[in-house]
Amino acid sequence: MAGAPKRQDTRKFFENLSGAGKCIAVLTSGGDAQGMNAAVRAVVRMGIYVGAKVYFIHEGYQGMVDGGDNIKEATWESVSSMLQVGGTVIGSARCKEFRTHEGRLKAAHNLVQRSITNLCVIGGDGSLTGANLFREEWSGLLTELQQQGLIDEEAAQKNSALHIVGMVGSIDNDFCGTDMTIGTDSALHRIIEVVDAIMTTAQSHQRTFVLEVMGRHCGYLALVSALACGADWVFIPEMPPEDGWEDSMCQKLSESRSRGSRLNIIIVAEGAIDRQGQPITSDFVKDLVVRCLGFDTRVTILGHVQRGGTPSAFDRILASRMGVEAVLALLEASANTPACVVSLVGNQAVRLPLMECVQMTQEVQKAMDEKKFEEAVRLRGRSFENNLSTYRLLSYRKADSELPNGEEEAGDGQQLNSSFNVAVLNVGAPAAGMNAAVRSAVRVGITEGHKMFAVNDGFEGFYKGQIKEIKWGDVGGWTGQGGSLLGTKRTLPGKHLDKIAEQIRIHNINALLVIGGFEAYVGLLELSAARDKYTELCVPMVMVPATVSNNIPGSDLSIGSDTALNAITDTCDRIKQSASGTKRRVFIIETMGGYCGYLATVGGLAAGADTVYIYEEAFDIRDLQANVEHLTQKMKTSIQRGLVLRNENCNENFTTDFIYQLYSEEGRGTFDCRKNILGHMQQGGAPSPFDRNFGTKVAAKAMQWITRTLKDSYKGGRVFANSEDTACLLGMRRRALVFQPVSQLRDETDFVHRIPKEQWWLKLRPLMKILAKYKTSYDVSDSGQLEHVTRFRAKESNTTATI
Repeated sequence: MAGAPKRQDTRKFFENLSGAGKCIAVLTSGGDAQGMNAAVRAVVRMGIYVGAKVYFIHEGYQGMVDGGDNIKEATWESVSSMLQVGGTVIGSARCKEFRTHEGRLKAAHNLVQRSITNLCVIGGDGSLTGANLFREEWSGLLTELQQQGLIDEEAAQKNSALHIVGMVGSIDNDFCGTDMTIGTDSALHRIIEVVDAIMTTAQSHQRTFVLEVMGRHCGYLALVSALACGADWVFIPEMPPEDGWEDSMCQKLSESRSRGSRLNIIIVAEGAIDRQGQPITSDFVKDLVVRCLGFDTRVTILGHVQRGGTPSAFDRILASRMGVEAVLALLEASANTPACVVSLVGNQAVRLPLMECVQMTQEVQKAMDEKKFEEAVRLRGRSFENNLSTYRLLSYRKADSELPNGEEEAGDGQQLNSSFNVAVLNVGAPAAGMNAAVRSAVRVGITEGHKMFAVNDGFEGFYKGQIKEIKWGDVGGWTGQGGSLLGTKRTLPGKHLDKIAEQIRIHNINALLVIGGFEAYVGLLELSAARDKYTELCVPMVMVPATVSNNIPGSDLSIGSDTALNAITDTCDRIKQSASGTKRRVFIIETMGGYCGYLATVGGLAAGADTVYIYEEAFDIRDLQANVEHLTQKMKTSIQRGLVLRNENCNENFTTDFIYQLYSEEGRGTFDCRKNILGHMQQGGAPSPFDRNFGTKVAAKAMQWITRTLKDSYKGGRVFANSEDTACLLGMRRRALVFQPVSQLRDETDFVHRIPKEQWWLKLRPLMKILAKYKTSYDVSDSGQLEHVTRFRAKESNTTATI
């Protein structure tokens, strides 16, 4: 970039951090979780990359105590093919011996013999608490070993400080300070796969299903899966139902049947309790439904299925980011750095003091024991609170008699007609999760007293007048449906403004919610720019980003991209398996995304690609040559397969065919090539739990913004909104959901290539290269600050809350 000021001095690159002479050991402990292997792989490769020696400790703390062959040096190749495997390949065990002083003394001796003073522990809060105690006792243990003559003075001096970094691997997501623990997203995938399968059989027989999910002390899995499948009722330990819940629940179930629903789903966390602290079991719930309502009711206990299976794309990326961050934290640790946990808040990797997180996690349990349930929910953190409030918002349909029938005082004493008409439409290409967003918007809108209108086929349907009222029951069962049930088109409104204005007038539309991709964003810009000419367009408008490409300015993530990533990752796993069987084979895979390299880059990170070609990072023939050379070297090792991803528009001349032919020719005699274009399968399929949940939450937030903005802009008996902050995009930025005026996002957009000018995920590119053994530069300015766990937050403004 010519003319740009040099930022070199403020940025910190990890080349200055050397691991030479350091020994790092990695272990997995406690219950297994999908994604632990991805974390182990990242620690090993990043450790070797910076020049450290890395050891596996097999079978968790038990292996550390037993020593011998349980502690083995790891090599680059030894973590190959681990990324897609569930569980933990280095084994995990619950270890009683490590809880005793003698056990920890043996463990210390085994580490000192190998000069290991850096530990990376992947496990739950018990495992991490154990590690911290070990660190606190370390110097005492060394003194004891010296007194017993097991180590000499020099060894004690050389290994005087033990550094510990933790990563939380737990499917329950029960650890405070982190939004998502490794394994949670994959466990949700397993639950949702089961729920989707059960729904079809329940529908056929008009059955009620009671599903029991894991979570002894934490209701996260139950809550989020209830949100993601639109369950009728959910029981979680943090928020027991009010006394007399039995009647309320039965009444709700029977109401939903009388409105034509053919099934009911009730989700019970295994640790669910009532207000008196008595357990609520799935069998108790089943018997209650049968006794009170006589419905055909079945119980399904998911059990260990939730821990199994391959890790989701999200868990692989989370674990890979955490693993690299953990090694950086160990390299930067000094003798008095407290043990820390690397975790994710919003979209950012952070480091938090381990014991602060553990204490807060224990406080949740204490609050629950003392029946301070509101407190327990608050201590669980923003993400949990948000899920709960969204679930409450959507869970109960008010009877029509309870809905506000219109006359409410506005702030300046005028009568405020609270029954506003709000239109919802999908614009652009279909993206999984759009329907969940529409369902959420419709139901929240009705709860807030609005009349909801559905527009079919985007702006095209809008100007043709394909607009009709949509009711609570019309969106039942929409969360799990892929594509767009309203229908969606890429047509922009610009050429049809007069007809759109006319339709707004005919149907008396007071606000617009647009759910879609880049066309939705451009469409909103066109509508807000035309407000001077058409007063009908002076209504609040908000856009929620939904596109597989994730190319919308103002938002780090968009609805649909997680589902697409999982489709890419699943396919790449199968392709890698095929390549491993045939040996010496390189696959070139083309992904979607327009000019945006998000799917290719993040998919490449999740699938363990060797190279990823994207438009945002220019490449020439020399780079292609270097990549072929890199693969030729790789074929000499025990990993005889290659995976190359190419974004569809990364370069107009270096097409997928060209790259395939180049690799085939240059690799002749060393490897052969195959190519695969993934195409529209990336847009289809049932939405992932993340997309259902994200769609549900963002749309609910958008509707609440519409309600507030309508109240603020209701003057003199009508709605009039023409300021720039009444045409917004709701996006996720770093750690929060933020409403941003679309007009302000114009400067952040490259309209020719339909991408934002700055994209956060480009920071993940070096990560992918490092894990594929390329020398690269990695900017670590963002990491390295130890933060503190926040407890009491001021009431949040409109700008709020992570996923």
